[in-house]
This record gives sequence, C-alpha cells and structure tokens, in this order.
Amino acid sequence: MATLLYRLGRASLRRRRLVAVVWLVVLVGLGLAAATLRGPTASNFTMPGTESQKAIDLLADRFPAASGATGTIAIKAPQDGALTTPAGQAVVTQVTQEAATLPGVVGAVDPYQAQALTPDGRYALIQVQFAGGADDVTDEQRDAYEKVGAQAEAQGWQIAPGGEVLNAEPEVGSTEAIGVLVAAIVLVITFGSLVAAGMTMLNALIGVGVGMAGLFALSGAVELTSTAPILALMLGLAVGIDYSLFITSRHRQNLLDGLSPEEAVGRAVGTAGSAVVFAGATVVVALAGLAVVGIPFLTVMGLAAAGTVTIAVLVAITLAPALLGFAGHKVLPRKLRDRKAVEDPTTGSEDRSGFGFRWARWVTKLRIPVILVGLLGLGLLAIPAQDMRLALPDASAAAEGTPARVSSDLIREGFGPGFTGRLAVVVTADSPQATQAAIPQVTALVQKTDGVLAVAPPQVDPSGRTALIGVIPKTGPTDEATETVVHDIRKQVSGIQNADVLLTGVTAVGIDVSEKLSDALPVYLLLVVGLSILLLMLVFRSILVPVKAALGFLLTVAATFGITVAVFQQGHLADLVGLDTPAPLVSFLPILLIGILFGLAMDYEVFLVSRMREDFVHGDTAQQATINGMGHGARVVTAAALIMISVFGGFVFLEDPIIKSMGFALAIGVAIDAFVVRMTIVPAVMSLLNNAAWWLPRWLNKILPNVDVEGEGLRAHLAEKQHANV
Repeated sequence: MATLLYRLGRASLRRRRLVAVVWLVVLVGLGLAAATLRGPTASNFTMPGTESQKAIDLLADRFPAASGATGTIAIKAPQDGALTTPAGQAVVTQVTQEAATLPGVVGAVDPYQAQALTPDGRYALIQVQFAGGADDVTDEQRDAYEKVGAQAEAQGWQIAPGGEVLNAEPEVGSTEAIGVLVAAIVLVITFGSLVAAGMTMLNALIGVGVGMAGLFALSGAVELTSTAPILALMLGLAVGIDYSLFITSRHRQNLLDGLSPEEAVGRAVGTAGSAVVFAGATVVVALAGLAVVGIPFLTVMGLAAAGTVTIAVLVAITLAPALLGFAGHKVLPRKLRDRKAVEDPTTGSEDRSGFGFRWARWVTKLRIPVILVGLLGLGLLAIPAQDMRLALPDASAAAEGTPARVSSDLIREGFGPGFTGRLAVVVTADSPQATQAAIPQVTALVQKTDGVLAVAPPQVDPSGRTALIGVIPKTGPTDEATETVVHDIRKQVSGIQNADVLLTGVTAVGIDVSEKLSDALPVYLLLVVGLSILLLMLVFRSILVPVKAALGFLLTVAATFGITVAVFQQGHLADLVGLDTPAPLVSFLPILLIGILFGLAMDYEVFLVSRMREDFVHGDTAQQATINGMGHGARVVTAAALIMISVFGGFVFLEDPIIKSMGFALAIGVAIDAFVVRMTIVPAVMSLLNNAAWWLPRWLNKILPNVDVEGEGLRAHLAEKQHANV
C-alpha cells in the first residue's frame, strides 16, 4: 500500500493543476446538486419493529386525522379564577378559534369541553392537531403557530405554544467558527508557517465542502435526521485537518532531509498517507458498523459521517500533495528553507532534546507509578457512568427562553410534569363492535395502573374500528417512573381479547428507542473491540499491542461516559458548558461515541506505535524504540488532538442539547485518549512489556496479510530503484 500511495503522491504533485481543477469541479458540481436536490431533514427518530412505531404506522393507515403532529398551547391567566369569568372564556375561545384556523391545522380542542383547566381557574391547555407529521410542518406554518395569541398577550395573558410541532433542525452558526479559529492557530504554531497552516486548513475545508454538498444532494432521496449533517460536519472537519496535518508534517521533514519536493511528497503520502488511509478506514468501518444495530436513523447518521471521512482521506492523499506542489519550499518557515533537518528542533528530527523525548524518558522510567495513577484516575472519572440514563430529550431540556421550553415550563407549573409527556393507547379491531367492547376494558385497566394521573375520553375514527385514548402519567417524559408506567400499561392490556392494543406517543417512542439502543450497546462495543484487535494485529504484527490498545480504548470510553454523565445528567459544572437543565443523555450518544472514538483512538495509536515498530524492526531495543516513537510523534499528535478538541468543542456553544452533548463528549474523549491513554499509559505499558510487546506466533505471522503501514515495502522499492540508477 505504501508503494502505491508513494506513486499516487508523486503523480498528484506532477499533475497538480489537473488535480486541483478536478476537485474544484467536484465541489462546484455537488454544490449545485445540493442546492437543487436538497430535501428536508427529519426531527423525529423512528424505530421500526417497536410497539410505539407499529401504533404510529397503524394510525397513519386507519386514523390519519390523529396521526399528524400535535401542538399544545399553554395559557396562563393574569390572576386566579380568570378562566371562569365571561371575559376570560372569551379570550380562551378566541385563541382556540385562531389556532383552529392556522394553515396546516385540522382542529383545536376547546379546553372547556376537554376540561383541560386547573382547579384555580388560571391555567388551560389547547390541543392542536396538524394534518401532517412534525417534519411536514413548514417554517411558515410553524411561525404562524408560534404567534398565536398575540392579542391575548397584549391584555396581560401568557400564551405559550409548544409540542412536537416545534421540533426544528439545529442551526450551525458563528459560534462553531471559534473551534476552527483555534485549530488554525494551532496549525500556525505547529508549522511556524502561514502558508503551511493555510494550505492545510484549505485542504480540510474543501474536503468538508465536498462531503457536505454530496450529503445534502442525497438528502432528497434519503431521509436524514436533523443531527446527521451536524455530526458529519463535526467529524469531517476534525479528521480533514488532522489528516492533512500528518501528511504535511512528514513532507516538511522530507524537505529538510534534502529531498526534492516531488520525492518528499511521494514519501510523505507513502508513509504518513498509509497511516491516514488506515486510520480513516477504521473510522469508516466503525461508523458504517452502526448499520448492524438495525436502527435506520442511526445507520443514516453513521453512513453520513463515514462519507465525509472517506472524502477527507481522498482529499488528503490527492489534493494535499497537489497543494504542496504549488507551495514548494514555502511550507517551511523562512529561517529553515536553507537549513538541514538536523538543525531544526521543531520537526522532531534527530534532535532528541525536545519535549516528546523528555516526556517519553520520564514515562518509561516511572512506568509502574504512571500506569497505576493513570488507571486509578480514569477509574475515578468513570464512576458516574454507572448511573447513566438514556432518553430522547424533551422540551424541558431545551434552552431557556426557547418557545418549546417556555411552553413546557408553563405546563409543568400549572398541570404537572405528566402533561408534557402524554401517552396514547391505540385500540383497533376488525369490527366497530369489537373495538367498542374493548374500549371500556382498556380504559379501566389503564386507570388502575400505578403512576397514571388521568385517562382522556376515547377518540374514534369514522369507521369505528380504531380508537385513540389519551393517557397522562404523573411524571415527566424522561423520568424513570414514566418508563415503569409504560411497561405496566402494556402488561395490563396484553390480555385484551379480540382487539389489538398498542401504546405510543412521543414519550413511548423515546423509551422504546432508548431501550433498543441500550440493548445494542454491548453488542456494538464487543464488535468494535474485536475489530480493533484484528486491525491492529494486521498493522503491528503483534498480539499484546492490539490488546493493550483495545483496553486503552475501553478506559477512554468509560472515563468519557463518566464525565459526560456528571456534567449533562447530574449537572456538575453544567454552567461551564451553558447547560440550563440536566437531563438523561440522548439515547444514541453512547453508541455513536463508541464508534467515533474508536476510529480516533486507533488513529493516534497508529501514528505513535508505528514509529516504535519501525525503529524496533531496524535494530533499536524495545525501550529505545518506545522513546523514539514518542519523541518523533508527540508534537504532531499533540497538535492533531488539540485541533480535534477545538473543532468538537466549538459545537458545545450550540443551544441544542443533543449537539452540545455530542461536541462535549467527543472533545473530552479525544483529550483523554490522546494525552492520558496514548501519550502516557501506552508508552509506559510498552516499556513494561519490552520485547514481548512485539511477539507474534510464527503460524499467525504467516497467515496474516502484510498491509505495510510503516512503509517497509516502500523503503525496499526505493533502495532497489536507487541501486538500478547506480
């Protein structure tokens, strides 16, 4: 592979104008396709096969009038008893009629008829039924809904429209540019050259542009969840910068070693590019592996992110060499353009007084205390993970001041948390008689279930075969007690004869999604760990090195989960990340985090340990090889990790709690894995294992294919080429 990439790098530099034009044409073409073919993103998370989803599908078929999105308008009168006065009734009736005539609305329920009033006569709820689902509601319809009751508010009433209809796509704004700016500063400091830093950033931005344009072009044919493009952008930008950084760093080293630009870029792509391809492949495989979980929206998220990573790899090994060809020796700081590498302390050449070498010597000397302290520290950080709860966030976790949060708070204030997480029981049979016979049985069973506050009168479809019964639990949508209520109701009604009874609603969907993801988490984790051991065994021709890498990955994941739970679920230091209300973690975060961190962890493992193996194979002792690997790789890996942390951290400033938690968890995970696990615990363990780290049974060595990430085949090819020229 190294030899093939060596030739690709040289060809890209020689034909740099053609390569640049091709990528520019691809970018413009996909941009135009995205502008014309882009489809809407979905804000709901469907889960085929679950009871809640079966009920939703059944309603769409048999009772379409009740299958659309719902809204709840919370009303608070200026004083107690105002709702019972003629003037107060007139205000509520006017708001109800206004809501019923909104575009896209099929009806609004009068709170006086539904008895949706508080005993003190101050709070009321208007249920609004939309014709289409939440994703079918247009921005114009949503804006009109949010402005309902403006006349009543002018009279001192508080009108707060809310409900699932307000679910909107999270917006990426200027705050994420902070992370990119920090990444650019890190590049300038690392390279000491504005040309090198700017070229690396440009390379990454082109890759992200191509990847995102392609993703949006496909969105017209493939349904994307609202978080999928954000994840793809987040990951594509981070790895795009890192991969270009690795290749540019090696290219600069080769230039300082006296090689011509063409030969320097060829060897850079052949060596660092091999590691980039392998690291990118691990990320892609891990993300694409989310498909085995069998959850459509998670599969789409994984494939979308995997697509942007693939583009980042292709751009790094083709466009980066072309841009390096345009830059020539300007990628070096001015003071180094006429000097040899041995005189340059910033490139990690043969000067062994740099921080990386000093750190490696210190870690290997104190390897036992370092390992014990590292394990103890990460273990303590992981403790909160045992209390981790998963759920799809409801409006109570939205940012303060947003319409959804204002409505949720008002409903909780007047009616209690259960009214923000209504459940719906669907009763259906082959005949109207069977449905009518089952309704009172179902109602009685639900009413006597612990944790149920109220049961609404049934709504029956025109055919009389399907009925919808509203259920209000005593607790909120993400409370653990509500999960118990959902399971208890399903158990209670399971014995109904001659009719099918299904429980659904946004709350039930969230519980079903979370439980299925929790069940899939151990399986996916086992798959990822097994994959990491297999892939690293191919790369390093060792058994203990892959096992050590996998165990380090597990430490990273556990500590990351612990810190994320402590901040986002338990609320410790929540103000530092702008979190208004602690809540359970979004249900797909752990499994997504495992997939992404796996690829990034293997990324740093390869860049550090491959140099250790390279020096060991060429005659250094295991101890010296460990020091060399750290000494040469520490600077670049540190810069790469800081860039990753900056990019991911930039998304913490978003108001959306899902994106905020994803950005935080990824930034913390990268920091732990890069600085604690890979650059501290790994060299200590490698020093402790000594020669045993590189042991591999002969029979296994024979059957494993040689992927040549370290470039041994390339060195042989170059030596043969040099000999032929002589």
